[in-house]
Amino acid sequence: MTHPSPYRWPAEWEAQAATWLAWPHNLNTWPGRFENIPACFERFAKTLAEVQPVHVLVNPGCEQSARDHLSGQSNIHLHVVPTNDCWIRDYGPTFVVRRDDHTLAGVDWKYNAWGEKYPPYEDDAAVAEFICRVVGCPRNQASIYCEGGALDGNGAGTLLTTRRCLLHPKRNPGWTQEMVEAELIRQLGVDTILWLDGRGLEGDDTDGHIDQLARFVNATTVVVAVSSDPYDSNRPFLDANLRALQTYRTADDLPLETVALPTPPPRHIEGSRVPESYCNFLIANEIVVVPMFQHERTDQQAIEILQHYFADRTIVPLDATDLVWGLGAFHCASQQQPLAPPPFQLNVSPPS
Repeated sequence: MTHPSPYRWPAEWEAQAATWLAWPHNLNTWPGRFENIPACFERFAKTLAEVQPVHVLVNPGCEQSARDHLSGQSNIHLHVVPTNDCWIRDYGPTFVVRRDDHTLAGVDWKYNAWGEKYPPYEDDAAVAEFICRVVGCPRNQASIYCEGGALDGNGAGTLLTTRRCLLHPKRNPGWTQEMVEAELIRQLGVDTILWLDGRGLEGDDTDGHIDQLARFVNATTVVVAVSSDPYDSNRPFLDANLRALQTYRTADDLPLETVALPTPPPRHIEGSRVPESYCNFLIANEIVVVPMFQHERTDQQAIEILQHYFADRTIVPLDATDLVWGLGAFHCASQQQPLAPPPFQLNVSPPS
């Protein structure tokens, strides 16, 4: 039987050609704490560069900052292009591969900064086209507003997402769940879409991105954010997500194994709660970068749980206590490019 889509979305743990980042420059994203963010991105980029090429988008005028932090790294390549913010997971292309010849394509979702929350966003909305042009792959223009952080897949036909995000009236007004599913199937080549409500993290500004709530760690296992604090206001919503996932099956009709991944106790910065979740880890070749929140018990729990499921990779804990003030962590700040033929000749420049 012919699949309705010629594409497949590889799982994040499959071989990667590169990681894409966007150098931070928007002071409003981390009010009062921006001075700590470039060093955080430096550690992140250099960690990734040890295992694969890293491509960094640099807003015009910010080249010196990027070079100061990333100089001497032959595996890091800079691309000067306008951006509004650093959360490239959400506005960069979601890379898929063709089923017939396994060549790469980039899905360019419509983007309006999480339901028009943070204008201007026009530069970010143009980034997917730029990246596809640099990579030299086709760009598939999607019909729905969607962010990359709203999607998580197992590479074998099963997709996780949330209703609060994709069915939000400021993203896709007039679209039914069935209509959105049809577009996700067309673009990503999935067979089964598992929906969560999307509630659970106070302080989250994405309307429930799945990459903060639940993530595949293999084809049949999902780690799920749960509260470590019995009095946490997030607890009932996170527990509801866990119960829902326990009833689901994969596209191959296998039961979905769920593993609780406790969140840190509630933390506030300047009176606002920050959405801390270890689900915002990033898988790369040979490593898994896991955000740390300076809470020894849950930090260590996250390392141990993820090490169990990624026994063939090194768990790399990186501090995210300042980064999360921007309401995201390492998965939000990155986009993986799967390894696929042909060997693309990128137009790149290393930091000097």
